[in-house]
Amino acid sequence: MTLIEEMLQNTKTIAVIGAKKDEWEYAYKVPHYMTQHDYMVFPVNPKLEGIELFGQPVIDKVNRLIDPIDMVLIFRRPEFLNDHALEILQMAPKPKYVWFQLGIYNDTAAKLLEENGFKVVQNRCIMVEHANLQ
Repeated sequence: MTLIEEMLQNTKTIAVIGAKKDEWEYAYKVPHYMTQHDYMVFPVNPKLEGIELFGQPVIDKVNRLIDPIDMVLIFRRPEFLNDHALEILQMAPKPKYVWFQLGIYNDTAAKLLEENGFKVVQNRCIMVEHANLQ
C-alpha cells in the first residue's frame, strides 16, 4: 500500500486550512468532493470564522479544533506553511497525516512535521488521488 492509499483509507476526518466559501475555488471544490465521499470536513479560515461550511462551523486556527482529526489538508501559499506546521504540532489530539494540496510544498515545514511523527504528502491533489483509487 502506498502512503497516499494509507492516508485516504485511514482518514475519516479532515481539517482544511484555507477552506473557501466560493464554489468555484479549489479550496471549496476539493473539500466539498471529500464530503461527498464520506469524509467529515472541518473548515479552518480566520476570515470566515463563524459561518458554516460543509456542515461544520468555520474556526480560525486548526489547533482550536476539539474533535479528533485524522488529517490536515492545507490550501495556503508555501510561505505560510511553517506557521501552520507549528499550529499542527499544538493540536490535541494530534492527527496522523498532513497533506499539502497540489502546487503547495515547503520542505522545511514537511521535515518539521515528519520529525514529529506526522506522515506528509506535498504538491498532490487529494481529490485527484482519491478519484484515481476509486
